[in-house]
Amino acid sequence: MSTSYSFRAKARWTSQRRGIAEGESPAPSIDFDAPPEFQGEAGFWTPEHFLLAAVSACFITTFRAIAELSKFSAEALDVQTEGTIEKAESGLQFTRIILRPTLTVSAGSDRDRAVRLLEKAERSCIISRSLRAEVRMEPNVYTSEAAQVHAA
Repeated sequence: MSTSYSFRAKARWTSQRRGIAEGESPAPSIDFDAPPEFQGEAGFWTPEHFLLAAVSACFITTFRAIAELSKFSAEALDVQTEGTIEKAESGLQFTRIILRPTLTVSAGSDRDRAVRLLEKAERSCIISRSLRAEVRMEPNVYTSEAAQVHAA
């Protein structure tokens, strides 16, 4: 017997290239527009940002699940995500997505283990595995003392 899950979202056009995206209630709706590069107005979420945010959010939730199962404690995790769109035979598409997680762990934590868990999260993220674009990770791991120095 296979496991299957179903999620729903919808979007509605409102004006010009703008619209409203809605997830399953009670999630708030999100106004969006095309990016300025495609004649949209700056200052709005775009479908391109939604995709990158989905990759980042999936990475974080996947890492947290893996860390919990591995009994690994982390103090903070921030993820910067950058996507590159290029023209391919079939038209414009994301060709590369780079995840730049910054993981803060307590002093004395096993940094090599932290990197291995980050790598496992990257391989396990449902969203990343569902994309044709190359998804690459460039991790940074800091101890809490080093993070305080780094932030200064």
